[in-house]
Amino acid sequence: MITDPDEVRALEAIHGSLEDPVGYLRNWEKEKDPCTSWSFVHCLQNETDGYQHVKELRLMNLSLSGTLAPELGQLKHMEVLNFMWNSISGSIPKEIGSITALRLLLLSGNQISGPLAEELGYLPNLSKFQLDLNDISGPIPKSFANLPKVAHFHMNNNSISGQIPPELSALPRLQHFLLDNNNLSGYLPPELALMPNLTILQLDNNNFEGSVVPASYSNMSKLLKLSLRNCNLQGTIPDLSTIPGLLYLDLSRNQLTGNIPSNKLSDNITTIILSGNMLNGSIPLNFSVLPNLERLSLNNNRLSGFVPTTIWENKTFSPDAKLRLNLQRNLLSDISGILDPPPYVDIMLYGNPVCGNANERQIIKFCKSKNGEEEYGSLNNSIPSCAAQQPCNNYFEHVPDGCFCAAPFGVGLRLRSPSISDFPPHYSDFEQWIIRSVDLDHHQIHIDSVAWQSGPRLRLFLKFFPPSTNDSRTNDFGKFNDSEIIRIANKFAMFNLSGSDIFGPYDLLNFTAMGYSSVLFPPLGGGKSRISSGTLIGIVFGSICAAAVLLMAIIFVWLKMCRRSHVSKDQPLPKFPMRIEGVKAVGFKELEAATNSFSSTTEIGQGGYGKVYKGILKEGTIVAIKRAKQGSLQGEKEFYTEIELLSRLHHRNLVSLVGYCNEGSEQMLVYEFMPNGSLHDLLSARYREHLSLGKRLHIALGAARGILYLHTEADPPIIHRDIKANNILLDSKFTAKVADFGISRLAPLPDDETSEHLCTDVKGTPGYLDPEYVSTHKLTEKSDVYSLGVVFLELLTGMRPISHGRNIVQEVNAACQSGMISSIIDRSIGPYSLDCVKKFLDLALRCSLDKQKDRPLMLEVVRELESITYMLPAAFDNNIAPDLDVSTSGMSSSSPTSAYSRHTITYTTMEGIELVSGVIPSIRPR
Repeated sequence: MITDPDEVRALEAIHGSLEDPVGYLRNWEKEKDPCTSWSFVHCLQNETDGYQHVKELRLMNLSLSGTLAPELGQLKHMEVLNFMWNSISGSIPKEIGSITALRLLLLSGNQISGPLAEELGYLPNLSKFQLDLNDISGPIPKSFANLPKVAHFHMNNNSISGQIPPELSALPRLQHFLLDNNNLSGYLPPELALMPNLTILQLDNNNFEGSVVPASYSNMSKLLKLSLRNCNLQGTIPDLSTIPGLLYLDLSRNQLTGNIPSNKLSDNITTIILSGNMLNGSIPLNFSVLPNLERLSLNNNRLSGFVPTTIWENKTFSPDAKLRLNLQRNLLSDISGILDPPPYVDIMLYGNPVCGNANERQIIKFCKSKNGEEEYGSLNNSIPSCAAQQPCNNYFEHVPDGCFCAAPFGVGLRLRSPSISDFPPHYSDFEQWIIRSVDLDHHQIHIDSVAWQSGPRLRLFLKFFPPSTNDSRTNDFGKFNDSEIIRIANKFAMFNLSGSDIFGPYDLLNFTAMGYSSVLFPPLGGGKSRISSGTLIGIVFGSICAAAVLLMAIIFVWLKMCRRSHVSKDQPLPKFPMRIEGVKAVGFKELEAATNSFSSTTEIGQGGYGKVYKGILKEGTIVAIKRAKQGSLQGEKEFYTEIELLSRLHHRNLVSLVGYCNEGSEQMLVYEFMPNGSLHDLLSARYREHLSLGKRLHIALGAARGILYLHTEADPPIIHRDIKANNILLDSKFTAKVADFGISRLAPLPDDETSEHLCTDVKGTPGYLDPEYVSTHKLTEKSDVYSLGVVFLELLTGMRPISHGRNIVQEVNAACQSGMISSIIDRSIGPYSLDCVKKFLDLALRCSLDKQKDRPLMLEVVRELESITYMLPAAFDNNIAPDLDVSTSGMSSSSPTSAYSRHTITYTTMEGIELVSGVIPSIRPR
């Protein structure tokens, strides 16, 4: 049965409107039938007309750009339209409003702009409107009140403006109304209380100037979460005690006045955030009888009276439960009882009169200033090691509840609007929710990591394991069969998980399916960095497998993966004796003393390997100490590799290794301390100092020289493989030093017949990965050039490599093609030489070209940077000392003979220049 010819023509038009730089749609060929041969097109058979019809387009995370074609409206049988996490621009075609079968409209994380068409309000079967993280503008059409089955309005993080139409109160099934981080204005419609099934109302960061919280909202009988943070609201807090199931209340950062209502809120409530208002009166005693309370934030108000100790004294804590009480910066003058809370209660009293008697009342430890607005920290939940068993080979891992090996199927999720403030107490509930939804057994799921993100939103990575014995769900021992993998994936991709009150709606971020058919899984979660799903799982888990497998096993896997007739040079770096000439062995006790027993006050960083501490050795040397996580196989491999390389690499632009510790289960690396942190830290600082073009060029040149040394003078040469802003450290003079050689590789010898490439498992960091390395597994020095090109773009723009699903290389190219270069230059750069910026930008883009052969060599990069630095006018040098001596790299320069010759060059400043909508979307930082 063939595809309906009308739909074939529509699909061809849709294809023609898209740009596919990575080639994921390369089999969308006219001579092939779409329903039987085109990837990502899912069809159904219609016995009436004898044709197949498109049921779903799942074009998620494919690095696509271009626009949405009006011909989408001709796919009349389509139920799911999924273009999430791409770079689609333009507006949403009004023709989509004619697809009467459409249930899910999923367009999150693109560059879609323009207003919403009225026609989109006439979709009789639409259940989910998912348009968040775009740049949609204009008002919400009143026609959206005509959507009889819509349950989810997920339109946060756009530029939607105007009044919320009161007519939306007629929506009979709406559950989630998420329009936070937009430009909404006007008043809060009291009529929203008429929605019979509304459970989440989240409108944070809009401007309802002078509006009040309508008293009618206390009549929302099914409401679970009310979040109206930073909405410029006035008036008093309504009595919300009549909402029986309320879990989460956030009315912070408004202009609310009066007393806090004294009636008792729902027993289910976990979170109450009323900070940053003008509330007065006393803290009501009704907060003392809330059994599930996790967070109470009343800071930055005008509350007076005493602190009621009954808030925690009458509370029974479940395992892992915590209670955070932020009462800072009020007028509280006394304590109602003895201030002796249990350790799982965190009380913050800084800025209250009661702290004036801190010594007398012995409450000084509660009077230190803290950032109480942060959510509880992340959770890393590694699978216990099976010491008595052999390590798992390839992509297999130990199953959580048994010491046998299996191939996990990974799913990345983000909870859009959780109704909790702390995850550990709800760990078991979350696990049970997923188990019920996916229909697997308890031992088949493992929650690998949990981390809070701004919003607040909660990101999780889950692993699903096949059964321990053969059954109908496996194709061989230790692996799911294809149909079971598809069943699990569709549960998430079709948003078919059963509802959950406390966890709320979710985003599907990625699948990782190493060892399973690549045909089953298009690349998800890394579209902007052009990473396939198999590659992404290799990045996350490959290093863990590699450390545990012996040399012969590595060669076997390598040969199997490469399938080449010749021998590759991608051998692992050899291990070494634990006494190394020129590298100091430092005892654990000395490092413990140097860091005050690894106190959190000395912690200066954290990564996948472990934590980094600032310490002072007994001879007075200030150092940075990288401490591996206990039992980290990835850390063990990186530990050996780092020492082996840095013991013989010495260059002013490479970080120096002072020593190491290898005692018992402790593995630590001791480096020279870099007082200005990493380049990532410098560029991410919210209120960073003026960072001139001269300083940026100084940093770029230092990093390039360090990498040039690795490529040309190290013996044997080294390919770093993980160049990124986090791995470029800055000393007191902002001299760049390349760090972190944990996944570096030996380069091939020049006379080797395979010197054009290394065949290797793909490792690195999304956003910095060389796309040709990703697609072909060919690793060369040009892969480091690509990564450094991305770093150069960060230096020029201040943007991150991947932000809101957008790739920096694509964004900068789009701006250049539109003639909008000035719109992407970082505002904090100050006055700058336009000629120098253009040359630096041109170099960065040539370094980040898709094809390795088109990129310059690192020697050429260094020479061009030196040339740009020569021509930089002295007025823009920002007191950076001339750093043009290339003797450290051993190469001669082709730059002008005078190191101080300057030219009269056109320059500009970023003052008054706005970002151009449609080139760099004007989405506020989250």
